[in-house]
Amino acid sequence: MQRTLLAISLGALLILSACGGGNTKNQGNNLTGEVIIDGSSTVYPLTEAIAEEFQIQNPGVKVKVSFSGTGGGFKKFLRGEVHINNASRPIKESEKRIADESGVEYLEFEVGRDGITVVVNPQNNWVDYLTVDELQKIWAPESQGVITSWAQVRDGFPDEKLSLYGPGTASGTFDFFTEAILGESGKSRGDYIASEDDNVLVQGVSGDKGGLGYFGYAYYEENKDKLKAVPIKAEPNSEPVLPTPETIRSGEYKPLSRPLFIYVRKDALKNPAVAEFVRFYLQNVETLAPQVGYVPPAHETIERQLKELEEAIKEVQQDKTS
Repeated sequence: MQRTLLAISLGALLILSACGGGNTKNQGNNLTGEVIIDGSSTVYPLTEAIAEEFQIQNPGVKVKVSFSGTGGGFKKFLRGEVHINNASRPIKESEKRIADESGVEYLEFEVGRDGITVVVNPQNNWVDYLTVDELQKIWAPESQGVITSWAQVRDGFPDEKLSLYGPGTASGTFDFFTEAILGESGKSRGDYIASEDDNVLVQGVSGDKGGLGYFGYAYYEENKDKLKAVPIKAEPNSEPVLPTPETIRSGEYKPLSRPLFIYVRKDALKNPAVAEFVRFYLQNVETLAPQVGYVPPAHETIERQLKELEEAIKEVQQDKTS
């Protein structure tokens, strides 16, 4: 079943409660409580799909899924404002230090694989592929205000205005893309239209003949009738590769294939609603990830992570009763 990503109307969202601690009760088989999630807009569609299915089976649990970017979500996560952080990159060393200083223990679970997709407007009939060197030329800090036309990207491209669209600086997609393409996380020109909402980027490129942007594969998959994905040539002698579930899974789509994560506060597992939601997430991600355009983790990875989860739940529940 195809799901609409990031629906605007409240009726389409399964955000049923405001942020807060929430009291949780487990009366017989009727689980109640609240699960609060923030972070990556890339992981958002997958977590939203999981939340939808979970709430069908557990109507007494309110799941709030928001997005403020991976970095923005980690700030809330480390302050104890959310139970789970969606992340399109691993936790940074600086964030680990804050966790250590604050006494925050967490679990990291891989929930899928993504290929950051470079897109152009469907009317763009000159781009058949882009090389990593050309992406560097486009997005390098020194290109700000300098590389403003497609003709400057490659000989033979037309003198069409180059308009850029990309994630904001709090986004894990921004961090991963800049490191993969420019060799340093956060290194990028700043004169582009930035948004933590990938739908804004979709709308921008789809309405701009000279537009170029990047975001998670699920957003391209949902909007492929409005966008044109660009094959990437990773090495001078390699063939350009288009992002597909197969090339993302195999790692052939280089260098923009990446894992996706959820981070769970260990103390939040004392809340039965959170513990059951994370269990449900890992048990169902293999089925639901492909439905929103992502490649699920290997079955062995899921099984290992489920064991880690059960051990953590047992540990915190023992602490709770002692």
